Amino acid sequence: MVLRFVTALAALVALATSVAAQSRGDTEARFRTFLENDIRAEAARAGVSGQTFAAAFSGVSLDWDLPDLVAPGSAPPAERRQSQAEFRSPAAYFSEQSLQGLASSGRSLAQRYQPVLQQIEARYGVPGHFLVAIWGRESGFGQAAIPHSAIRVLATKAFMSTRPDLFRRELIAALQILERGDISPGAMKSSWAGAMGQPQFLPSSYLEYAVDFDGDGRRDIWNSVPDALASIANYLAQKGWQRGRDWGFEVVIPDGVSCAQEGPDRARTIAEWEQTGIRRISGNAFPEHERRGAGMMLVPAGRHGPEFIVTPNFYVFKEYNNSDNYALFVGNLGDRIAYGSGGFRGSWGNVGTMLRSDIATMQRSLEGAGYDVGGADGLPGFKTRRSIGEWQARAGRAPTCFPDRDLVSAIR
Repeated sequence: MVLRFVTALAALVALATSVAAQSRGDTEARFRTFLENDIRAEAARAGVSGQTFAAAFSGVSLDWDLPDLVAPGSAPPAERRQSQAEFRSPAAYFSEQSLQGLASSGRSLAQRYQPVLQQIEARYGVPGHFLVAIWGRESGFGQAAIPHSAIRVLATKAFMSTRPDLFRRELIAALQILERGDISPGAMKSSWAGAMGQPQFLPSSYLEYAVDFDGDGRRDIWNSVPDALASIANYLAQKGWQRGRDWGFEVVIPDGVSCAQEGPDRARTIAEWEQTGIRRISGNAFPEHERRGAGMMLVPAGRHGPEFIVTPNFYVFKEYNNSDNYALFVGNLGDRIAYGSGGFRGSWGNVGTMLRSDIATMQRSLEGAGYDVGGADGLPGFKTRRSIGEWQARAGRAPTCFPDRDLVSAIR
């Protein structure tokens, strides 16, 4: 009896394996048809030669290990359930051990490449320590493993991912890079999401912002440190970097000053913020040229964490990665590299954890009351934070400008 059961089970496993192999084989065949019938024609219209196309896809098959794949004919997976996703304090993003390690390596590399960084700053206006900080954050100063074939990743995702149109555009851009001869198909390495080289540029960003700074005739962000750093600088410059200005300052916001004043749309001169009683936490004065310039309040954890007045250059960092935490990380790391400074002086309070679905519920309630929270996505960006602070003030509460469990039930 046991023998018959084991034999039957083995037969079922073999059948399932065979069906899966056949299904993958059919999908691979459809993938080749997709490349030949769809991508080849689009690439040709974009100026990609048949020779370049053939070389790019020689031996390329689907990468079944990538995330967010949707087999053709299948329904995409349900959007990640916010009821299971946690949101934590920004403190988790700022690992002191990681920052110290990156700062130590960054100072050494900034000294090693000082002549190049000075030339880059002279051309683009972006201080070298911030370029090194982004370089470190994106690829560990070029030492992080970037193992994937960009063509294979982009082709797979263009054929069967949750965002095929995006990756199709990036695939065509990658083929245009190959057509220009800056890199060979085998050397065009990317992350699992298609971000390439030491600056982690998507192909479209490469085409627009990558530069040949070492003068060898190729824009090589994979192997040339000068090209990689100058490409980051060119990106930031074209996104609006203001030459001569810093990214921001950690401050102390007096209790009588509302924390619900965040955002680039509520900018004042730093001198005007100073008149409200806001001071640098270091005790130093704001530089005079900064006092005349625009500044924006930033309280990424509301009253439960460090507080800042940031400049427009902070939002240029966000053009590289649209995250307050990312921009703060890069700014702080750059300061450590340049000045040997440490972490933020304000402490990140223990606000516990919340489910994103709880925050989304609160956001929808605020929207219903007429507040602009920037969308009920379960993530408290600056519009949500200041809406919370405004609601708290109107409700007679001390504004904290950050979600907590009590607020979920209170804001109805």
